[in-house]
Formats: sequence, C-alpha cells, structure tokens
Amino acid sequence: MKEITAVIRMNMVNKTKEALAEAGIPAFFALEAQGRGKGLINSALLKGAEKGYEEASELLGEKGRLYPKRVFSVIVADDQVEDVVETIIDVNKTGKPGDGKIFVCPVFDSVRVRTGEKGNKSID
Repeated sequence: MKEITAVIRMNMVNKTKEALAEAGIPAFFALEAQGRGKGLINSALLKGAEKGYEEASELLGEKGRLYPKRVFSVIVADDQVEDVVETIIDVNKTGKPGDGKIFVCPVFDSVRVRTGEKGNKSID
C-alpha cells in the first residue's frame, strides 16, 4: 500500500475529486492548508515580517505570502499508484508555478475499525 499526498490549488478541488472518482478512487481525505513554494525570497525580510516588523512586511510584499491550498491524501494498493498520480497530474497541470506537489510514501498496514480487516482488504 502507498499513501499519495497531493498539494493542489484550491480552484482545482472539484475537478480533482471528479477525476479520482472516474479513475475508481472514490475514497480520500482533503484538508485545507496554506503554503508557498520555494520562489526567491530574502530570508532576513521573512524573519522580520514574522516578528511583526511592518517595514519588513512592506518590503517583502507578496513574495512571503502563504497561499491557500488543498491537500489530498489517498491510500491505494501498489498497483494503483501510477494511475492515481497520472490522474492528479492530468487534472492539475497548468504549466505555471503553484501547480502543486505529489508525494508517495509507503503504508505498512491499515485496519478498518468497523470490521477489523487489515492490509489491502481494509482499503478495498
């Protein structure tokens, strides 16, 4: 099993949900988040803005801003990983900064609370 975590734009949530459902993946978690990429930024200004210095915040402008994002988390069998990743990319790729990131991590076990089923049976 693998966990696929995708950070996407807020305006792509419905399209991503629909695409995952069409791909046979109706179950997932979606969380609200704020974040930013690693675009060029003066770290001294960022630290000053975090401490509340208005001058630093003004100089920093939009570069240090946190943007609203949505985080999708999907647990799938190993043979479904490629399809899910490709589906998320197909829906969210605009070719512009901020399209998102996808992380794939191993899941060693899972248990369905209601039935006690373990492993792949718990996510089917």
